This record gives sequence, structure tokens and C-alpha cells, in this order.
Amino acid sequence: MQRNIMTSTQKANYWYKAAPVEAFSENGGACVQYKGIQIAVFHFKATDEWYASQNMCPHKMQMVLSRGLIGDACGEPKVACPLHKRTFSLTTGQNLNGEEYSIQVYPVKVEDGYVYIGVE
Repeated sequence: MQRNIMTSTQKANYWYKAAPVEAFSENGGACVQYKGIQIAVFHFKATDEWYASQNMCPHKMQMVLSRGLIGDACGEPKVACPLHKRTFSLTTGQNLNGEEYSIQVYPVKVEDGYVYIGVE
């Protein structure tokens, strides 16, 4: 099934005001909810970059990605599922293990001390 995947660099029609910057841990993830959808938000402190993705790992359909390990693969920011170690690009949503499934990613911006997620 083909999905329309939003990349983290795309512009959004609507920016959801998720939370103040200080509500998120540095070099880790947290989960916010928008219209019943769990969204994982990640902050890479060293580069001050922010990323957001669906919170559900598509491998076992569990809401755990916000607790995943973050890092990079040859400059590509990624998250690894804490339960199954499947890794996903935080810019494209692509599965970095070569498997078919991917994750939804969302653009993120920080303005006036708040984190916004592009959701539509």
C-alpha cells in the first residue's frame, strides 16, 4: 500500500504548537498527541536540530519510537526502536534496515521558545 509520506523538510499548511522547548529532553525523544495521533519529537542538542515522526513502530505496531535511541548513519539522523532495534531516517521515514515499511515524519520548527509540528 502506497502512503503519502511527508518528509521533515516539507512545508506544512498547519503548525501544531506542541510544547515549550524546555518540555523536551536534550538528545532524546518525547511524545505529544495531535487529534489522537501520537507523535514522537526528537531534539539533537549538538546540532540543535529537531525532528518528529509517528510514535508507532511499524514492525510490531507498538507506540515506542519516542523512547528510541537517536543518532546518525553517515550524517542521516535516525531513530532506533527501543524494542526491536529497527532504524528509521528522521528526514524521510525510510527504514534503514532495508525492510519495506517506513514511518511518517513531520517538519518541525522552533519559534519564540515553542516547538511546532507541521501536521497538515
